[in-house]
Amino acid sequence: MGTPFQQQIEKAAVLVEALPYLQQFRGHTFLIKVGGSAMDDPELVKRLLRDVVFMEVAGINPVLVHGGGKAISAAMKEAGLDAEFVGGLRVTSDEAMDLVERTLSREINPGLVKGIEGFGGRALGVPGNEAFIGERISGWSQDEGREVSLGRVGRVVGFELSKIHAAISTEIVPVVSPIASEKGTLLSLNVNADLAASALAAELKATKLVYLSDVLGLMKDPKDESTLIHSLKADEVEGLIADGTISGGMIPKVRSSVEALHAGVGKVHMIDGRIPHSLLLEIFTTEGIGTEIVK
Repeated sequence: MGTPFQQQIEKAAVLVEALPYLQQFRGHTFLIKVGGSAMDDPELVKRLLRDVVFMEVAGINPVLVHGGGKAISAAMKEAGLDAEFVGGLRVTSDEAMDLVERTLSREINPGLVKGIEGFGGRALGVPGNEAFIGERISGWSQDEGREVSLGRVGRVVGFELSKIHAAISTEIVPVVSPIASEKGTLLSLNVNADLAASALAAELKATKLVYLSDVLGLMKDPKDESTLIHSLKADEVEGLIADGTISGGMIPKVRSSVEALHAGVGKVHMIDGRIPHSLLLEIFTTEGIGTEIVK
């Protein structure tokens, strides 16, 4: 058989492999959090958004939560503000919060919406302070050995999801920024995007929570990609934190993932958004491509 025919047959085989997953997940909600350097390359972002449109056309309900840490740091530097972090969380003054809100809700968010629409999809930008209710948190300073104020930084404690539910029900992709409306005030709070994503996934009882970043997933040795942990049970997480396998910024991400699983999320995936079609490969193939965390 000629090579061109073989290539066509291979393409058809890929579609057949995806069939049971398409049948299984039709009508289900997937929460996709995109961040890291996957956000910095316009071509990577375009590929991701095309895959999101594919998922929506296939009958899945994707919901996007996005980060934007590097863009925020750049905006702060341009404004003459120093970036300061405590325990992986950005200390956010009133002045810095204005930049955070502008960068996330009025620059990155509309750009992602426009990208989805560019591939024939429909999307709705939802500023996080119209969906998340938050309260302020403090951070643990290793240098000072005590809790310190982080300013306008919070965690999600409640929701107003009418816009998101309406979008999902009409086959529109909600694109949500990680900002919360402070409970009892009219102020906005900066929320860690990973934690905002896991909280929203739990509230929506999403079938999948997918973290797209710039690492393959969880690895026993971060410098050796061959040590990728393909599957992990929730009750194994604390042991991997204790032995140092999971460390740094991965700790709150993984712990919040476990909380989301216990709250009703079906499965958590951590994948590398720099790999073409990593989102589709993880969800619609037998082997997958990153790390999955299951209850």
